[in-house]
Amino acid sequence: MSGNAPKFDVTALLPALRRYARALTRDDAEADDLVQDALVRAYEGHATFRPDGDLKSWLFSILHNSFVSGTRRRRAYSARIERAAELADTEIPPDQEARLRLAQVRTAFLALPIEQREALHLIAIEGMAYGEAADVLGIPVGTLMSRLGRARAALREIESGGNIIPLKRTRGRNDDR
Repeated sequence: MSGNAPKFDVTALLPALRRYARALTRDDAEADDLVQDALVRAYEGHATFRPDGDLKSWLFSILHNSFVSGTRRRRAYSARIERAAELADTEIPPDQEARLRLAQVRTAFLALPIEQREALHLIAIEGMAYGEAADVLGIPVGTLMSRLGRARAALREIESGGNIIPLKRTRGRNDDR
């Protein structure tokens, strides 16, 4: 090393750099990160340091500019997030209402007599055609349609505020077999 080379003693300036960074950020961890970022930038740009320049002023300028750049970057990011939030749907129906509604439908469905539940399940949930569902249940299509009609009427009654009262099975009627 020649005697003309500028003295580049950064370690002696670390306490002052940390104090200034702490004053800017108001947080010890952020201040340490800011000092580290500034020192990395100083190392990468050491060729721009003038031999007759003041090292302390140069490092403080880099530290200050790093802080300003970081603040601008965070503000720009926050602004983008706010714009995205404005574009997003701000009203989301509460999940508990959907769960409650599903529980009510399930309770009403389970309160139906088994014959009506079978018919309604095969048609409404499994998507079977009437003839196909009637074959699965081993009943005529007319009986299936009758059971579906009664099941739907019972569910409408429950929906309109009626009580969940399971209907008793009547053995004497042809359409209940």
